[in-house]
Amino acid sequence: MKIALAQINPTVGDFDGNARKILDFAQRAAQGNADLVLFPELAVCGYPPADLLEKPAFVARAGQVIEEIAAQTVDSKTAIICGYVTPAHHNTGKHVMNSAALLRHGRVEFVQSKMLLPFYDVFDEQRYFAPAARQRLISLGGENIALTICEDAWNDKSFWENRLYNVDPIKELMFTGGSLVLNISASPYWYGKRRLRQDMLAAIARHHCAPVLMVNQVGGNDSLIFDGSSIALSRNGDVIAQAKSFEEDLIFVDTHSLAGDIHPGPDSAIEATFRALVLGTRDYVRKCGFSKVIVALSGGIDSALVTAIAVEALGAENVLTLGMPSPYSSPGSVDDSRQLAANLGVRFEVLSINALFDQFNQTLAPLFTGLRPDITEENIQSRIRGTLVMAASNKFNALVLTTGNKSEMSTGYCTLYGDMVGALAVIGDVLKTQVYALCRYINRDREIIPNAILEKPPSAELRPGQVDTDSLPPYEILDPVLEAYVERYETPEAIAKTHNVDIALVRRIVRLVERSEYKRQQAALVLKVTAKAFGMGRRFPIAARVEV
Repeated sequence: MKIALAQINPTVGDFDGNARKILDFAQRAAQGNADLVLFPELAVCGYPPADLLEKPAFVARAGQVIEEIAAQTVDSKTAIICGYVTPAHHNTGKHVMNSAALLRHGRVEFVQSKMLLPFYDVFDEQRYFAPAARQRLISLGGENIALTICEDAWNDKSFWENRLYNVDPIKELMFTGGSLVLNISASPYWYGKRRLRQDMLAAIARHHCAPVLMVNQVGGNDSLIFDGSSIALSRNGDVIAQAKSFEEDLIFVDTHSLAGDIHPGPDSAIEATFRALVLGTRDYVRKCGFSKVIVALSGGIDSALVTAIAVEALGAENVLTLGMPSPYSSPGSVDDSRQLAANLGVRFEVLSINALFDQFNQTLAPLFTGLRPDITEENIQSRIRGTLVMAASNKFNALVLTTGNKSEMSTGYCTLYGDMVGALAVIGDVLKTQVYALCRYINRDREIIPNAILEKPPSAELRPGQVDTDSLPPYEILDPVLEAYVERYETPEAIAKTHNVDIALVRRIVRLVERSEYKRQQAALVLKVTAKAFGMGRRFPIAARVEV
């Protein structure tokens, strides 16, 4: 049987647009003589739909659209398997089920629902969906197909040391005579996820001595980025077909000859991270109905990286950059920003905040009589800039991209209503040391980010002679501690021992992390590119006393 994997980028709630995309790819699959074309999990409504699933009209529309798509298969020799939502049985206590439909001969011929519902990290499917009580094989094209939906494939005992579920849907289906495993997914990206996913699916193929085909959603939906990377594996776990990563694609695989299309993916992990950030930025801006963005350029490496990502995602003509020097800004903060803007071909405007800062100080002087300048005055500068970029956002109907990195967000080295204002924290899940690695990747062929930006000591430039190390440890020491504590929840004692860092310093860093939770919960949406990002997948109380 010739099967096509249609790796599409749906928009949550855009039933008409998603249906057009499904029918377009189905037609292309038919032109390629495919017997069957697979589409991702919840492709009809987009993933994750979250509380939209609580609206009866949303669920009803999904059912209407799947019938409309099915009607288009009357004269087609290519069957369709597509993800959508179906009403749940009344005795389940839930409204909906996460389902896949086989569309053939003009009708919905078969429906299979998801059995394993993840409830960890960014997933909360148990909040919405009722699990399938049982699953059945599909007989099609001489194959007995074990059709599964995403998490249904993530519980193989031959791969996972500690399983999350008592049931293994693939094992049960294959035990009843399955010859081929199909999996439709909406599996989000994070650093290392593509390799893990391939290794896991290869273990299933070897365990059951059967080919495994997985189609994955691609695109950005809010903080989540879906990499695609759809794949087909032989009985031995070898890759026989591979779709591109971070873009839509259509590939074909023959289950008889076990041959298929192999499309190249990123050459390195850092390239994958860059492409993920570009995709997440592009889709967030466009799916929210915007086309233009604004970035505040400080002359530092973080804002330079965000600008380069924005240009790659949206085009230079859609990026406005603002330099807002204060009395403490170095000459390079403007000169280096201007050079960066020229290298990228973006508009750069300078709005000095000197007069505004003086006026703020004069206004507050009677209230602050007898008190020495401190972080208050530093934050005023940042908040003036925040006001200016939001004014430009309103005037030009453009989203503001914040420029803080994960190291800063972890430790609270950022200003509420100042440098934190904006719609999207593009690099909020990228540690400072990785920021440098991404900039070196961007400069791989020519100097785009000026070397002066790469070489200068990081500084907020909010007081004379300020550098980041006045407040934080060097990033090469700080970042491994943050990664261990924020992403893996390791104890200070374990971190100090593993990384050979003084325990007192580790505890100081941990206290910074814990004291800054209130800032992070007011921050812009963070694009997720690591296993544990700030946002929906990491939930901590603000009013708490945490021992470190």
